[in-house]
Amino acid sequence: MKLLLKSLLNRWRRRFWRALFFRMVFGERAPDGRLLPHTRIAPSSCIEGESGLQLADHVFIGQFNFIEASGGVSIEEGVQITNYVSIVSHSSHRAIRLLGRSYVTHRGEMPGYVKAPIRIGAYSFIGPHSLIEAGARIGRGAVVSAFSQVRGEVPDFAIVAGQPARVIGDVRAKDAQLLAQHPWLAAHYQAWADEIPGPAGDRELP
Repeated sequence: MKLLLKSLLNRWRRRFWRALFFRMVFGERAPDGRLLPHTRIAPSSCIEGESGLQLADHVFIGQFNFIEASGGVSIEEGVQITNYVSIVSHSSHRAIRLLGRSYVTHRGEMPGYVKAPIRIGAYSFIGPHSLIEAGARIGRGAVVSAFSQVRGEVPDFAIVAGQPARVIGDVRAKDAQLLAQHPWLAAHYQAWADEIPGPAGDRELP
């Protein structure tokens, strides 16, 4: 009986904790005050420098992500950020060595300090355990594979993977197959992409 009560208590405790601290609900407000009725951000994700975050609607930001937006982070419509992703618009990995103990009190120019805005294009997908570095620009409809380290430019519709991430494919190859099977989806796709991908065979992959 005692064990039964314990198991019941544990189940209810887990449900309560999920509902209170981890349950995701629709509806956010952008830092500029706009209402985003279709955007969800998990309460376990941390956003620092929130005033530098430009957030669109239909965005999903999952559990245990870290977004540092002091240098500017733009997350466009429909972006999905999974779990354990770091998006950092600055880095002190050089400056801290150069300045040593004076790093925390230094004023003025900080040699070696990296700070640059990040853009994540519409309807892109960021896989778990990825790092998006300062200055990264990810195009529309791109897929960042799990455990990727993204720096620089990612073309529209590219699939990237690795550390640092490299282009390994194009999402439109598979998208074309799926649209051929489900032609009623074409209008939804074109509404954000401004194009309908041609036959998969017409597109060369790296």
